[in-house]
Amino acid sequence: MKIHRFDAPGKIKLDEIPTGYSDTITKGEARDEFDELSKELFELQDLMWGARTHSVLMVLQGRDAAGKDGTVKHLSGALNPRGVMVTSFGVPTIEERQHDFLWRVHKHAPRAGEVGIFNRSHYEEVLVARVKKLVPPAVWKERYDLINGFERTLAKSGCIVLKFFLHITKEEQRERLLEREKDPNDAWKLNVEDWKDRERWDEYTEAYQDAIGKCAAKDAPWIVVPADAKWYRNLVVAEAVAAAMRPHRAAWRRTLDEQGKLVRRDLKAWRAEHGR
Repeated sequence: MKIHRFDAPGKIKLDEIPTGYSDTITKGEARDEFDELSKELFELQDLMWGARTHSVLMVLQGRDAAGKDGTVKHLSGALNPRGVMVTSFGVPTIEERQHDFLWRVHKHAPRAGEVGIFNRSHYEEVLVARVKKLVPPAVWKERYDLINGFERTLAKSGCIVLKFFLHITKEEQRERLLEREKDPNDAWKLNVEDWKDRERWDEYTEAYQDAIGKCAAKDAPWIVVPADAKWYRNLVVAEAVAAAMRPHRAAWRRTLDEQGKLVRRDLKAWRAEHGR
């Protein structure tokens, strides 16, 4: 599986990155791999929860109907809900607008041991704010550096930052939006703004390319996920998260072993003191 990862600034062309899955894997094989990755993710999360030296932040971005909700559902389902916090960012409230644009985001950053999942994020301030001209160009252009600084701060504190752009074609988006209209269970997702935004497809493409290209870093990489096939999307995201956590497994295990030695020492002393 080829993961389209960007961990340094530079120009990117989304049209050059596939939205479909690789022919080398079948849907059944992908589901089997996802099940195995789910077990590994659960184990890694458990170690991280106990060690409390790191956290994980998954940022999910994508066009309307790209599959952000579905990705949240499948990835959070592979984890222990005890240590998962999902935050969805919509239109800023009055209070949020009265603070800097990162205020509402930073307070939801995961604590040590936790996995945080952002359904949309601070990147809306260089995407929607830019395309819909909610702020002057000078304002959103300055935000790239502010976002980079914010993400460096998270990484320096032990947060494993992973940013995912769910990449679909315009045709796939149209099919999904129309499907929502046919399914009564998805009627609550209907929004005329989704269709209006399709008319700005090229503008959003340019905005996403700049956001990814200007805010890609080693400690906060962007992963462009082929998302036309939902099952392949889930596999790519799960593999990327597992790959980012695996290098810490041994250190987390050592931390837990040291904690265990201290607890056993204290328990032994307590029993000796109380004759138990």
